[in-house]
Amino acid sequence: MNLLHLKYAVEIEKTGSITKAANNLFMGQPNLSKAIKELENEIGITIFRRTTKGVAPTEKGGEFLGYAKAVLDQFDEMVSLYKPKVDDGVRFSISVPRATYITKAFSNFVSLLDTDKEISINFKETNSMDAINNILNFDFKLGIIRYQNIHEKQYFAMLDGKNLKYRPLWEFEYRLLVNKDSPLAKENPDGIVKYSDLEDYIEIVHGDLSVPSLSFSKVSRSSVSEHRKKRIYVYERGSQFDLLGNLYNTYMWVSPVPKSCLEQHAMVQLKCDVPYKVNKDVLIFPKGYSLSKLDEQFIAELERVKEKIKMDGLY
Repeated sequence: MNLLHLKYAVEIEKTGSITKAANNLFMGQPNLSKAIKELENEIGITIFRRTTKGVAPTEKGGEFLGYAKAVLDQFDEMVSLYKPKVDDGVRFSISVPRATYITKAFSNFVSLLDTDKEISINFKETNSMDAINNILNFDFKLGIIRYQNIHEKQYFAMLDGKNLKYRPLWEFEYRLLVNKDSPLAKENPDGIVKYSDLEDYIEIVHGDLSVPSLSFSKVSRSSVSEHRKKRIYVYERGSQFDLLGNLYNTYMWVSPVPKSCLEQHAMVQLKCDVPYKVNKDVLIFPKGYSLSKLDEQFIAELERVKEKIKMDGLY
């Protein structure tokens, strides 16, 4: 099987058009069509079907293309390992939960990089299942997943089944994040809020929660706010800060936040009497993968930010 043919098929899927793919590959459309036909004859399936907008993978074709991408990624990885390097450059990729302490550590990490070198970094804030899939699809080297302790068995079973290693980073109880002028902050100067006090407030929630073998509705019911009826679902952290900053009747459950970030956004974090909601952030990566020097540097920055949070009395 010709690796070029695999590249051709992946490019067609990416563009959704044989004509556009041929232009991107700097080849004639008839030659590209012929190459795909040869590939289909070789593997015995039809990879693409025609649509009103161009072409799209068949069901079997979609499966094949998933394997093709993995093969091409592994080939590129092998070449990068053994090809003589003129410049090592900076290569780093990780998927993480939407957590301010992680973003702070990432910013610190980037600030220490050698900017004279070529830099290629992928940093994606997402949910835990997506972080796992990003590694399995060879899109990212590392991931950080977050889960409540009650879901640990499901996660460990999945990680073991997917040949992924895991390394605990932090175990913590959620804090309430509110605007410093929120009544919750002003009426509780000791920094401790009763769970019943949240009844009239609107909770801001990340809307793409997921747990292995559980539906979204079941995950929501098992979350810290299972009985809350006032919610706004958001999908990126910018929205949460805008809402918290402008609506004093909102709150959000978060991992401990660095002092500098609280001051930057005029927020405070509060404790709440919900003792059973313990969460863990866990680093994941493929079995057989050795953490690079850059990986270890990022992990060291995470540890520094965590310690600073504790020194500031925020956890």
